[in-house]
Amino acid sequence: MVHGFISSWRRVFSETKCSLRRGQFGRRRCFSLVAHKAELDKNNVDSVPKLPPFDYSPPPYTGPSAVDILSKRKEYLSPSMFYFYQKPLNVVDGRMQYLFDENGRRYLDAFGGIATLSCGHCHPDVVDAIVNQTKRLQHSTILYLNNAIADFAEALANKLPGNLKVVFFTNSGTEANELAMMIARLYTGCHDIISLRNAYHGNAAGTMGATAQSNWKFNVIQSGVHHAINPDPYRGVFGSEGEKYAKDVQDLIQFGTSGNIAGFISEAIQGVGGIIELAPGYMPAVYSTIKKAGGLCIADEVQDGFARTGSHFWGFENHGVVPDIVTMAKGIGNGIPLGAVVTTPEIAEVLTRRSYFNTFGGNPV
Repeated sequence: MVHGFISSWRRVFSETKCSLRRGQFGRRRCFSLVAHKAELDKNNVDSVPKLPPFDYSPPPYTGPSAVDILSKRKEYLSPSMFYFYQKPLNVVDGRMQYLFDENGRRYLDAFGGIATLSCGHCHPDVVDAIVNQTKRLQHSTILYLNNAIADFAEALANKLPGNLKVVFFTNSGTEANELAMMIARLYTGCHDIISLRNAYHGNAAGTMGATAQSNWKFNVIQSGVHHAINPDPYRGVFGSEGEKYAKDVQDLIQFGTSGNIAGFISEAIQGVGGIIELAPGYMPAVYSTIKKAGGLCIADEVQDGFARTGSHFWGFENHGVVPDIVTMAKGIGNGIPLGAVVTTPEIAEVLTRRSYFNTFGGNPV
């Protein structure tokens, strides 16, 4: 072990010490690893892939610099709002798949506003729809009639299988999942919900309980949620054998609850958890177990939905299951703060027991 350490140290030292060599023009040059890397970077500038031509150039930016914005942000915004990169990017313009910084430099946006921009930045059809509706009626309330809300609800329902026909509009994915969990508890009369380890479903009181990543969970009361073994086909204990993971859900119900539960919530592909697909065969087996325990199956499509998985419009369709409740957000509004919960007429009826209302849910824009 000592010999290995000494050998490694010698190798590092020999790589970092100055090496005197005759240059191309007979001059002596001293290279450290840093200087060598700098020269390589300089020589390889032309080898960096270039973005293809694009028929848009943003107008000159005349606003405050990134340094000024960062200073103001540190003073007036919550310190919990972190940012990327040591020198944060000042994004001032966007078109389709590209973003532009304050200097006019173009970037390929693979992040999409945290998996939100299904149609790209400033898509002309989206912009026209927003502008035209805003000019006519920016905000009213669902207490009055408006065809935009009813038409959109119909369009969503027509994209879903079975009897998933009733839509509740919300402002975000967290709010949609909060509502879905409450509906499941009201409908079943049970409190216990099963989620997955490594899951993310939001950061409010109920959804933080369903979330199972410690960096997203504060030390506050989070009751009634049990976290099953994550059916991770890459790193999981059972590999890609989905039915073996599903047995853990059955055990949780048998040993951790009264035997009856409110529901099960899961993404088809875990987004915040690292783009983790669930093991084949897992979802059908778990849905069967949940039904036997009297629970409802909630499909969190906040990041998976709206054709983001490629082969199907909804992520759960890749697993051959039909949930009782579907939640969605992000891609539904292409950047507009919008979410929705869709369920069956029978299940939706539970919210008539009291008054359920959302000020901005169903905004015509």
